[in-house]
Amino acid sequence: MDLKDIINERYSVRDYLPQKVEESKIKYILECAQLAPSACNLQPWYFYVIESEELRSKVCEAYNREWFKKAPVYIVVCKDTVQSWKRASDGMDSGDIDAAIAAQHICLAVHDAGLGTCWVCNFDLPSLTKSLDIPQNREAIAIFPIGYVDKEKSKILERKRKPINEISEWR
Repeated sequence: MDLKDIINERYSVRDYLPQKVEESKIKYILECAQLAPSACNLQPWYFYVIESEELRSKVCEAYNREWFKKAPVYIVVCKDTVQSWKRASDGMDSGDIDAAIAAQHICLAVHDAGLGTCWVCNFDLPSLTKSLDIPQNREAIAIFPIGYVDKEKSKILERKRKPINEISEWR
């Protein structure tokens, strides 16, 4: 499958089967995230793989949605503010951008591995940070619930995209 097909077929999954995700698939996903580009190649990201029932329930406290609780594994993507590159002219921290690129690699790798996910940013950051004992130099930017898609329940919503001429300008 080529990249455009993977991008086109991927969608936000909110229905998961209770089936365990194989460690080999999680490693593949992390390897894909590891390959993401970053400013000055500093790789200011960190990934927490959450599988235990105890920690999964704590993650769910930070994002309390019924559909979210059904995923058998979560990957929490963090930026490392100590390691991230800062632009000299204005101090802009590239950590958010770098971690988001790695996060997008996770989205695509999940789909390529035959699984589903949904990019979640609407979580309680202080709660998640405390529950996972995330150090001060790391900040969670996204949570990815990951699992096998319950295809009987899962629905693909119509994609509405702006035309290219509305989002680009050739000069």
